[in-house]
Amino acid sequence: MQALRIIKGDATSPQAKGPKVIAHVCNDLGGWGKGFVLAISKRWPEPERAYRSWHRARAGNDFALGATQLVQVRPDTWVANMVAQHGIRTGSGGPPIRYDAVARCLATLADHALRLGASVHMPRIGCGLAGGKWELVEPLVTEALSARDVPTTVYDFD
Repeated sequence: MQALRIIKGDATSPQAKGPKVIAHVCNDLGGWGKGFVLAISKRWPEPERAYRSWHRARAGNDFALGATQLVQVRPDTWVANMVAQHGIRTGSGGPPIRYDAVARCLATLADHALRLGASVHMPRIGCGLAGGKWELVEPLVTEALSARDVPTTVYDFD
């Protein structure tokens, strides 16, 4: 089992050699405009374009809670758009995060990382605008990635 690393830094600038996947949580509304996605878009336009196109054409594709889209941004770097947030506002149903969707996304992410021989890099996914609690997300990350020996680093932005 790989130990989960938590460091200070920027998840859009992974501290590792070799293939890398940067993972983050998206909503199921097709909205891309606040939070970590802005840092991604500042570096690479492809993940936003791919996500918006995936959402627009969702009839007949897998765009839904629990789905993951892998977008290559450099020869050795991919961004995983993981749909695990229902809507964008906290309401009577609680925060937008959907932990079951996070678990499904992370399982798919692990499959991609193992196939690519890649390490995974992420902020504390689902714990910003999605309103999730890290004490509930961390075990999902550990179970899906660390337990499958996928090197994983979580970044706390300085």
